[in-house]
Amino acid sequence: MPNNPEIQQIKSALESLLDKMEEAIENTKPLVKKLHPDQKISARNLIRYLALRSQDIRSLQEMLHVYGLSSLASSESHIRHQIQAILERLNKKIPRADISACDHKTGQKLLHQKSAKLFGQKKSKSIPHLMVTFDAEFSEDYALIKRLLESGMNVARINCAHDNKEIWENMILLTRKATKETGLPCQIYMDLAGPKMRVSILGKGRLLEKIEVREEQEIFLAERNATYDRTEIVLGCDEPNVITQLLPGHRVLFDDGIIESTVIAVENGIAKIKITRISGKKPVIKARKGINFPDTKLTLPALTERDISLIPFICKNADLVGYSFVRDVFCVKTLQDALAGHKKKPHIIIKIETPEAVKNFPSLLIQGMQDEVFGVMIARGDLAVEIGFERLSEIQEEILWISEAAHVPVIWATQVMETLNKSGIATRAEVTDASYAAMAECVMLNKGDYIMEVMKSLRDILERSGRHHIKKRYTFRPMQIAKEFFDSVNRDEEKTPV
Repeated sequence: MPNNPEIQQIKSALESLLDKMEEAIENTKPLVKKLHPDQKISARNLIRYLALRSQDIRSLQEMLHVYGLSSLASSESHIRHQIQAILERLNKKIPRADISACDHKTGQKLLHQKSAKLFGQKKSKSIPHLMVTFDAEFSEDYALIKRLLESGMNVARINCAHDNKEIWENMILLTRKATKETGLPCQIYMDLAGPKMRVSILGKGRLLEKIEVREEQEIFLAERNATYDRTEIVLGCDEPNVITQLLPGHRVLFDDGIIESTVIAVENGIAKIKITRISGKKPVIKARKGINFPDTKLTLPALTERDISLIPFICKNADLVGYSFVRDVFCVKTLQDALAGHKKKPHIIIKIETPEAVKNFPSLLIQGMQDEVFGVMIARGDLAVEIGFERLSEIQEEILWISEAAHVPVIWATQVMETLNKSGIATRAEVTDASYAAMAECVMLNKGDYIMEVMKSLRDILERSGRHHIKKRYTFRPMQIAKEFFDSVNRDEEKTPV
């Protein structure tokens, strides 16, 4: 076998990959130097994995598989060590001092330790942590919170986009009380609301807070301070200075993408838009429904004034803080700086729900690694609308792979078993979707009339799926996210004076 030409080809390809990884490590030394000491081994593994995923190695994987060797799939947490192990099987002598310290056991240990720090301890090691989103009625229902804890809830989520401090305090008080009484730990997670990307009705239909539209119809979007005709259909966005940033051809989506429109023209804070698609049964746009601008690179504050005002309360009461509509490294650094002055700091959860966050994902992880521990949420609702539903499956898997390479815990969120939660009957599609949640470290559920049934069914699905998902075999075509990361590193180097 040593003289087999294909084996020699495999060895040469693997050695080339190792060289590319070490070149990437050398080029990113300034980035890694700034990180928390406990994150550096994870950062180096992440960079090596990105170096691998910027290449097309599908033919190499096929050859590895044919010869009964590891195809490198499921090696995210320890990629360099895995390649070195294959080379040793092919009789390559590697000095002990050169063998990567980040092996499979170390990678899994780091991920498990960070998950425990974020989400606390749990009964079952074979399923992810479970997070439940609270609403106002939880503030007066101690029995419900206690039942949720006993059913497996590990994290209580409070969305600061809704309700007020008094209601949140009651939710937290009852959760702490239930935790003490049951002996079951539960982390408190609070979401910063971020920019208010919600519809307002400014013209016709404002009293009813809804307006009927039809395909091909032309209507208007306007800033509140613009001069517009209140007898026309005029919609607004609760976040100011958004409409002025639109350009002709940009899409505007309403109500989770159910209604799609295209910008025709923008002038004096008013955009004329044409309704191009209506997917729902009722062609109605309602006030306070979501509005998305997937083609527009918006300039928005990293933290709103309301977000900043809530940080002292969150630091005092929460274990985790969710950061909505993250776009770039500056956003993460802004929150880190805002938390720095507080004695008690919640761990940051970076929510991935915009195209910019996907594009900048590796850089967001590197910035997050300035803290001892942090997490990522795949916020699939807004993310699907922003990037397109057809891309969601691909992108959420890439986020999972890259996060595992960084040993960063992931929360799988939005519409998990939503139909069962609302109606009591699960669809086949959502049961399949829920099984994929076993690849994350935490799964988020929304409150519904059948939340207890959802908890029971989800635990059963995750228990079964968790035994199988690590056996899936993937092939590694070049990952655009990885390529863009190294392009950005090279651009930064060119800007740095010698």
